[in-house]
Amino acid sequence: MSEPTVPSVEEMSFEQAMRELESVVDQLERGDVALDASIALYERGAALKKRCEDELKRAEEKVAAITLDAGGAAVGTQPLDAG
Repeated sequence: MSEPTVPSVEEMSFEQAMRELESVVDQLERGDVALDASIALYERGAALKKRCEDELKRAEEKVAAITLDAGGAAVGTQPLDAG
């Protein structure tokens, strides 16, 4: 029987990465994981954290680029370097 494949961090959505990161933190906080497994979990957690940070930054940049009319309605976007 083959082992389940671990999804690539780069292919995960923000929500998927966040859920897995929470799981990794829970496992590490329990302290019942062997040292080698703890190191692997820590490395996976670091990659998941970076993925979440990258996705949040991308979302923040999109929100910052939205232009509003006088009434506050979104009317388009502006290039990020135009501000």
